[in-house]
Amino acid sequence: MNLLILDQAKQDLVDGYRFYENQGAGLGDYFLDSTYAEIDSLLIHSGIHRIVAGFHCLLVRRFPFAVYYVIEENTVAVWAVVDCRRSPKLIQAKLKRIRRRG
Repeated sequence: MNLLILDQAKQDLVDGYRFYENQGAGLGDYFLDSTYAEIDSLLIHSGIHRIVAGFHCLLVRRFPFAVYYVIEENTVAVWAVVDCRRSPKLIQAKLKRIRRRG
């Protein structure tokens, strides 16, 4: 199994890092470490998460974020890393936009 983090998901991670780093020095690094550990776990546990708007949805344990991914052949593709504190309507709209582009 291969793991691919698409550019828009990488940008989501950068945005999350910046937010948490502004909250306190080092917190952004902790956010990235925790979130990447969850993403890496998809190499073993992909496909077990509920499906939302056509994506599997992995909830990050340490932060209020969700990782949205699909499984395509032998690859787990991470499409978005979304802050769950955002409006559900905004999250759904983002996922629909991403799905149309894909």
